[in-house]
Amino acid sequence: MAKLEIHQFPCLADNYGVLLHDADAGLTASIDAPDADAVHRALSEKGWTLTHILTTHHHADHTGGNEALKASTGCTIIGPMAEAERIPAMDRGVGEGESFQFGSAQVHVLDTPGHTAGHIAYWIPAHATAFVGDTLFAMGCGRVLEGNYQTMWASLAKLVRLPAATRLYCGHEYTVANGQFGLRVEPGNTALKARLDEVEALRAAGKPTLPTRLDRELETNVFLRTRSPEIRRRLGLATAEDWQVFGAVRDLKNKG
Repeated sequence: MAKLEIHQFPCLADNYGVLLHDADAGLTASIDAPDADAVHRALSEKGWTLTHILTTHHHADHTGGNEALKASTGCTIIGPMAEAERIPAMDRGVGEGESFQFGSAQVHVLDTPGHTAGHIAYWIPAHATAFVGDTLFAMGCGRVLEGNYQTMWASLAKLVRLPAATRLYCGHEYTVANGQFGLRVEPGNTALKARLDEVEALRAAGKPTLPTRLDRELETNVFLRTRSPEIRRRLGLATAEDWQVFGAVRDLKNKG
């Protein structure tokens, strides 16, 4: 199995761009395209040529570079079938249950609606990696903008079922604020406290907090910890459904 190289870089105000490279096949994909200039700089730094863009959802801070990058490289843009009319220059729509080859790697598509109605994630099992866009963040999750809490919870639950060692690449650097919020919801979570100390030190040193790993999220992400007795007790939702607990946590985060 050929090695896939992954290069993450900051762009815009708080986005991350990610390049996925298969040297043997001569392929390079940008996971979303927040900013064409930033993607070009990253490509130049690595000496890679862009062949694909894998789009997670239609928001402009994830698709703003699509048209310029396609014009300059001729790359193929793959994205969620359900948002085809909202994604600039998209060539191919994909959805739940589909997979495609990227060099030697098989990429699986997961529908993860909630943040947007057609949001998808890309999972590469052989490399224990998933690109989850704005559905899941380190110690957080995306706002529910085009769905409801039950739909978003189903999407998060789908990601939770991936292997625990899966590396998760997310769309934004929100980790410190998410961790601080999490401690308000579950102050007795010692793993969360330790992780917040760690990510605050990383940010103070100018380093990224991503990618994260699913097993770490299961310990420290209050949006996923709907069965925590402490969270349920503090919210007064001892017998509620998981999605209702999630919704209550998301409501609190929305209020700041």
